[in-house]
Amino acid sequence: MGLRIRSCCFRLLLSLLALLVLPGCGGGRQDSGLRIGVILYAQDDTFISTVAQNLERLVREAESETGQKITLFISDSKSNQTTQMNQVDRLLARDCDVLCVNIVDRTAAAVIVDKAAAEGVPLIFFNRQPVAEDIQRWEHTYYVGASARESGTLQGQLVLEVWRTDRERLDRNGDGVLQYVMLEGEPGHQDSLLRTEYSIKALTDGGVEVEKLANETANWNRAQAAARTSQWLEEVGREMEVILANNDDMALGAIDALMERNQADWPLIVGVDATAPALEAVASEQLYGTVLNDSRGQAQAMLDMALAIRAREDPASVVNLTDGHYVWLPYQKVTLENLEDFRVP
Repeated sequence: MGLRIRSCCFRLLLSLLALLVLPGCGGGRQDSGLRIGVILYAQDDTFISTVAQNLERLVREAESETGQKITLFISDSKSNQTTQMNQVDRLLARDCDVLCVNIVDRTAAAVIVDKAAAEGVPLIFFNRQPVAEDIQRWEHTYYVGASARESGTLQGQLVLEVWRTDRERLDRNGDGVLQYVMLEGEPGHQDSLLRTEYSIKALTDGGVEVEKLANETANWNRAQAAARTSQWLEEVGREMEVILANNDDMALGAIDALMERNQADWPLIVGVDATAPALEAVASEQLYGTVLNDSRGQAQAMLDMALAIRAREDPASVVNLTDGHYVWLPYQKVTLENLEDFRVP
């Protein structure tokens, strides 16, 4: 009986000690370093890879400036939600202070939130936005990204500006109607749906009559977009006056198809993200314009929040939180005229 009492007391003491440890992170660790788990939906996505590279660069800078050790654990889910769930489990087991997740399937967010909450590990979703109900499921769940609606609107405005200032460049058949094709991201993906809708809405709100010649899913992928565009060149050819792509990788795929055909008379092409390859395409005037999705800003916001959390500070003290959970970064239009403002030396 005495052994049982002592055993119960010992367990109670351990429980009390556990309550004194910062939630989520590192309860069994003796070091003072910051450990950040980062899970990417697909590292071969150019924009997502850029976010990861920026985060690595910013971590090195922060370590140099503060002397604090920061460890990044970066995993690639390769577009597989089951793989991503296993990665979540492994990173939680590694005593990460913060988990940053670029979710594969937004319908799986609730399960990830519950896993993080059970371990007391603050969770930051980024770039691919879960539904509001899942974000609000736990008070230490956040989202860092930008408004897909805004990106679509700005993309449409890029085309609208050309229509108003140089209509002959676009209205090649002179019928007063803008004929377009649309390269879409994943089926049902929020960013894809909103960019598709609001890019066209910006044109029609601006008084432009439009005609959709074709639209196809290319899953954010350059090679798939090249294949879709090659097919359209066979089917509708010169009727295409504008190619709208939900992201830059797909816009570059359209350029690849046009280059392959050696076609001299190109439609206007616009993308979203302002990745480094896209900016080079703008410089060469193959891509008319794109919309900056601030990869460095997203990485900086996540790092700032992680540092605040590790220091037991409110993340709202270092970032502008909307509704207690959201960090929204603005998009910006990029064309040849302002390109140098966005190119990294």
